[in-house]
Amino acid sequence: MFPEYDVIVVGAGHAGSEAAVAAANMGSKVLLATMNMQTIGQMSCNPAMGGVAKGQIVRELDALGAYSGIVTDHTMIQFRMLNKSKGPAMWSPRAQSDRTQFAAKWRKLLEENKNVDFWQEMITGLLVKDGRCIGVRTGMGIEITSKAVVLTNGTFLNGLIHIGEKQFGGGRAGERAATGITEQLEGLGFETGRMKTGTPPRIDGRSLDWSKMEIQDGDEHPGRFSFTDTPEIKDQIPCHISYTNKKVHDILKTGFDRSPMFNGRIRGLGPRYCPSIEDKIDRFSERDRHQLFVEPEGRDTCEIYLNGFSSSLPEDVQYKALIQIPGFENAKMFRPGYAIEYDFFQPTQLQASLETHLIDNLFFAGQINGTTGYEEAAAQGYIAGLNAHLKINEQEPLVLRRSDAYIGVLIDDLVNKGTKEPYRMFTSRAEYRILLRQDNADQRLTPIASRLGIENIDLRVARLNDKMKHIEKLRRFFEQYGVTPAQINTYLEEKGSAPLKQQVKLISILSRPGVSIDGLKNHIPELAQALDKLDREIVDTAEIDIKYEGYIVKEKEMAEKMNRLEDLRIYKDMDFSTLTALSAEAREKLSELRPRTIGQASRISGVSPADISVLLVHIGR
Repeated sequence: MFPEYDVIVVGAGHAGSEAAVAAANMGSKVLLATMNMQTIGQMSCNPAMGGVAKGQIVRELDALGAYSGIVTDHTMIQFRMLNKSKGPAMWSPRAQSDRTQFAAKWRKLLEENKNVDFWQEMITGLLVKDGRCIGVRTGMGIEITSKAVVLTNGTFLNGLIHIGEKQFGGGRAGERAATGITEQLEGLGFETGRMKTGTPPRIDGRSLDWSKMEIQDGDEHPGRFSFTDTPEIKDQIPCHISYTNKKVHDILKTGFDRSPMFNGRIRGLGPRYCPSIEDKIDRFSERDRHQLFVEPEGRDTCEIYLNGFSSSLPEDVQYKALIQIPGFENAKMFRPGYAIEYDFFQPTQLQASLETHLIDNLFFAGQINGTTGYEEAAAQGYIAGLNAHLKINEQEPLVLRRSDAYIGVLIDDLVNKGTKEPYRMFTSRAEYRILLRQDNADQRLTPIASRLGIENIDLRVARLNDKMKHIEKLRRFFEQYGVTPAQINTYLEEKGSAPLKQQVKLISILSRPGVSIDGLKNHIPELAQALDKLDREIVDTAEIDIKYEGYIVKEKEMAEKMNRLEDLRIYKDMDFSTLTALSAEAREKLSELRPRTIGQASRISGVSPADISVLLVHIGR
């Protein structure tokens, strides 16, 4: 009935969809198995992509040839560049998406890929022979063979939904949980745990009084996520902001005795940085209000997502509190919020390629690894899909370094440090933020994708080369153009910058604090002409490279110094337990995590500089 596939991907959420795309566009024959074909690429929680650090991940994925950025650009209803008041290392794109169109676009792209087949059924087990994963077993007992398997089960593994004192099995509202895989993997020696996440109630937008809320419009000149020629957004839809108050908090507290969070029924840890509303008012009892983002679910629906009001309290308590929020006095609820518990596997059981240590050719990606967020899941899925293809074709895996990408930081953190709570990416987790900007993701990663030979990457390479030519041409203009005091002193005085006494090169003026290309072009017609018809991102990147050149050079030097350790390979069969000069903790951690390089070993908690010196001696350095 089935051929032998190169790669089987289990689960068709953000991780699974990107895993299928990655392997298929490398030339593998892929089977994408899902319990419901109607929920491929579903936005299970908030209808948005990107945000702080997450937006950088989506741009990095796009630079590598993934589809998340393309899907977002085609289906977004609002775009905002966050943190523009801060330095460019912090700029983060975020899009409000049309939930239905987002999933439809994902399915369309997958169905157009000739290397992707589909199967709708629960996968209840893996086929494992001689320590190698060779396929999957379905709920009907069908065995489908493959050379590699990528598990991207999301919140479905033994998923349990909580609403007040009610609880029922499910991986998402209205969908059943997945069973069988956890139990089998535990039997094979894998360490498992439970985590928790939640979602807010969905509201009928027709019942809200928008005049009582603050409006939050998109950017006047919206950007895009993809480096390809995706459509510009037209007719942006605003979001709104409202706030809880003391009355809302008091009503919510009346349900605490029936809350699964407070009475011990939920054992899994929830996300620290996206807590439920009951958790917020309990932990931050001194605060009188909390901000709520009122987000439309799409262009053709009245459904509203109340970001910031995630809850697992009884539905009657949720509703009574809800109607005390300004603008929500007559609100109608489509469905209450709920919490969901699910199984995950400690990611320290993975190699840096996302292949498991215990079973060859078995890869994990997404929430199964203890992460939270569409973007983190998509990143792991894409890397796992690429590496599944590379592994079965006996090629070296793609392992992005911490200086290469936020994706590299994410995976390095997971496999070396593990996680005790749902992992979320932040800019603060990256040591080389000025190198890992959202505007230069193509410069960092498209050449890597080109070397791998990903399908259709040539177009991205051509666009990158064209972009770099324009950036270099603009830089030469700044280096060669001499600006006089008469031209520029009025502008400099406006900016509180010292006036010129003689002609200088324009590049020295742009390097000053407060001075911008946009400000300079109003006083220098030749600059305005040079900028004519240039894409905004080209101008921004050129300006950042000039203004922050000293910081960029310093950070590159730091990265190169650390990366020398990344190039020092540890013997694959090294028996750490026999190295008596190592500390006992180092022997234990190194034996468990099996780092591939000295750099990776140096970031493992419990491995000291002295232990690294011992390793260097044993690899002959």
